[in-house]
Amino acid sequence: MSTKIIKVESKKQMRQFVDFPLDLYKNCENYVPALRGDEFDTFNPKKNDAYEYCEAECYLAEKDGKIAGRIAAIINHNANEKWGKKVVRFGWIDFIEDKEVLRGLIDAVEDFGKARGCTEVNGPLGFTDMDREGLLVEGYENLSSFTCIYNYPYYDTMLAEFGFSKDVDWTQRTVELSNEFPKMYDLAPRIEERSGIRVVKGMSMNQLAKRYGMEIFHLYNKSFAPLYGFAPLTDKQIKAYLATYVPILDPDFVAVAVNKDDKPVGFCFCVPTLSTAIKKSDGKLFPFGLFRILKALKKPVALEALLIGVLPEYQGSGAWVLLFKYLHENCIRRNVHKMIMNPQLEENFKVQTLFTQYNPQFYTRRRSYVKSI
Repeated sequence: MSTKIIKVESKKQMRQFVDFPLDLYKNCENYVPALRGDEFDTFNPKKNDAYEYCEAECYLAEKDGKIAGRIAAIINHNANEKWGKKVVRFGWIDFIEDKEVLRGLIDAVEDFGKARGCTEVNGPLGFTDMDREGLLVEGYENLSSFTCIYNYPYYDTMLAEFGFSKDVDWTQRTVELSNEFPKMYDLAPRIEERSGIRVVKGMSMNQLAKRYGMEIFHLYNKSFAPLYGFAPLTDKQIKAYLATYVPILDPDFVAVAVNKDDKPVGFCFCVPTLSTAIKKSDGKLFPFGLFRILKALKKPVALEALLIGVLPEYQGSGAWVLLFKYLHENCIRRNVHKMIMNPQLEENFKVQTLFTQYNPQFYTRRRSYVKSI
C-alpha cells in the first residue's frame, strides 16, 4: 500500500504527531521523549511567539492504516534574512525504516519550501536554537539528554540516500567533577581583581530573574549571534522562556557573571538531568511525571548544561573560570559529580578547549543536513 501524507490540521492529528515517537521507540532503552505539553505548545501559535516571524506546517505519514512517520516544515524568516538564505527547515522527524515513508515526508517539506521561494532544505532544526536540533549520528549507546534528539541509526543512512549531506556537527561531552579542583581556579582571585568581574551569589531564582533575566538573554543573543543558523530571541520570547524555566532552575546551578557596573557579561545555566524521570512517564506530567521530575530536581545525580555564553568583548577576561568555579564548588557541596555538556559546534574551538582541564569524554555527535531544492 502506498504512503499517504496528511497535513496536521485537527487536534486528533496533532495528538498523533506528538505521540508517534512513543510507539516507534517503545523498545528503545536510550530514547527520552520531549515533555508532551511542551510539544503541543510549540505548535500552538497562541503559545509560541516564534510564529511572529516563522511559518510552519506539520505532516504525518500513514501506511497500511497506521501512522508511520512525522515531520515539521519551518521557515524562520528572521534567520533567513540574517544569513541571506532561502531555507526551509525540517524538524520533529521520525519514521519507520521505509524509504517510501521518508520520501513522502521530505517531499512535503520541500513542496512547502518551494511554494515560498526556498532553495534549500536544512535540518533537523526547530523554530529557534531553544528547540531540539541535530540528528544523532554517534552515541546511540548513551541515554539521551532530555533536551536533545534521539533517533535510530537508519535515519542518517536514509537521509544520505535522498541527497542530504552534512552541514555542521555538534559534539556532546561529559566531565567528571571531582573534589580536586582544576589548577585554573587558582587564578580566580587575580581574574576578579584585574577584570572587576564577579559571580552573583546569594540570590533566589526569582531575584536573579527580576534583576538580570532580560539582560542575560540579551547577552545570549549577542554571544550566540555568530553561531550556525542563529536568530535572536525577541523580548516577548525572552519573557516566555523566563516564565517557563525560572521555576525549575536551582540557583546553585545557575552562574551569572557581572562586571563592576553590575551588568551581566557571562552565564551558565545547568539543570539536574531529568532524562530518567521523563522517560519513565513517557513525557507526561500526570499522574506521576511531575512527582518524578520534582524528585530529580531536588536530589540531582548529574547535571546537564543547557546554555553557556560570554559577551564577545569579555571572552578573554577569564569570566569562564569564575563561572565554572562557582558551579563546581556547588556541585561538590550537593554531591553531584557528573555534568553532561550541551551540544557544541565542532568548529567552535574556543568553547571546545575550555574544558580541557576536566579531561572531557565523548558522549554524542549530532548533525544538521542540507540539500538544494
